[in-house]
Amino acid sequence: MSTLKAISLTYKSTPISIRELFSFNENGCKSLLLNLREHFDLNEALVISTCNRTEIYYVSDIDINTDLIDYLIEKTEVGRQGDLKNYFAKIDTNADAVKYLFEVAAGLHAQVVGDIHISGQIKDAYQWAADVQMAGPFLHRLMHSIFYTNKKITQETSFRDGAASISYAATELIDEVLLSNKNARILLIGTGEIGADTAKNLFCFGYTNIILCNRTLARAQELATKIGGDHQLEILPYELLLSHLKYFDLVLSAVQVHTPIINAEKIIDTKVLAHKYFVDLALPRSIDPDVESIAGVMLYNIEDLNKKTSAAQQKRLDSIPDVQALIDEGSFEFLNWSKEMEVSPTIHKIKNALETIRIEELKRFQKQLSVNELKVVEAITKNIMQKIIKLPVVQLKAACKRGEQDSLMEVLNDLFDLEKQKYLV
Repeated sequence: MSTLKAISLTYKSTPISIRELFSFNENGCKSLLLNLREHFDLNEALVISTCNRTEIYYVSDIDINTDLIDYLIEKTEVGRQGDLKNYFAKIDTNADAVKYLFEVAAGLHAQVVGDIHISGQIKDAYQWAADVQMAGPFLHRLMHSIFYTNKKITQETSFRDGAASISYAATELIDEVLLSNKNARILLIGTGEIGADTAKNLFCFGYTNIILCNRTLARAQELATKIGGDHQLEILPYELLLSHLKYFDLVLSAVQVHTPIINAEKIIDTKVLAHKYFVDLALPRSIDPDVESIAGVMLYNIEDLNKKTSAAQQKRLDSIPDVQALIDEGSFEFLNWSKEMEVSPTIHKIKNALETIRIEELKRFQKQLSVNELKVVEAITKNIMQKIIKLPVVQLKAACKRGEQDSLMEVLNDLFDLEKQKYLV
């Protein structure tokens, strides 16, 4: 039987220096999905890669978790870093993997509990799987069940209330280190989702001296107009980034790169009269930790944000029991559906077996019946067949809920000789 299984690498047990080795952008996720199909003969899989986690969910009738971890380590060419296998968690049962994905999508396992970005990141991962034809009936049903549950969480609990997210936690951190100095000059590099949200939050906090820098100038200009309105934010062309770092009190980077764009060597000549702050929200990291070797320079990264709490965060924590109840309900319904899908072939075989008998018997008496009589007998026999099939179908579905479907399917297979018989329809 095809079931969901997963491997997981998260901030809870893995330092950022290891997580960034397994970080994938959209193209990287799609490429990995295609490689999984070719190497492991998988037809359905999902790759989630965020600043706090890299996880692979796959649908298969066999457990390939160990092989998958070995392949991922070899694929990313990071074996030289030592034994990395112990950082990965394995989820090898359908029920556990399904429930865990429900919880991840809801934000229960986010670094900032209830982070509003995780839901969008899960949707992106699902879209990328669909783009490369790696999302089939199982994942389609599972993801829509998860989205429906998330909608209920938003409507029926306080878990989505307030602005508790990575970007909001970053804004609170910046407000603290700058001592609420609203005149501070802040450079924000990267105008993706987290960068844009952080810029909006900073502006709402009263920081108007925000300068945006992005590799695509048009995106920075669009965000500057959108956030600032009449007070349009300044733009720094990306090619001037390094030469202008010295002019800012705080530099925040949310740009995705493979190697740091800022390190100690690039700012060594910067005169730090008091303190200069760097905040790195990217993974892989975009600011090298060695910048703190320069006197007066302080660096914060996404791991520091785990220490941030707020009233909204506490409100979300208080809502967890209600959220968990909705997740339990949603995952239970999906698991029942997946069990029923397991018995569906048996139900179709029984229907085919009965239909074959019905047609064969009709053929025996066909010449003895008029056209009208044949129509009546046709209707009667179909109704009889439906009544006969109803009981085993009901019993099979009930057995699914009890987890006893295997034994009942075996009995039905023997009773109707489903494995040996050849049916006419």
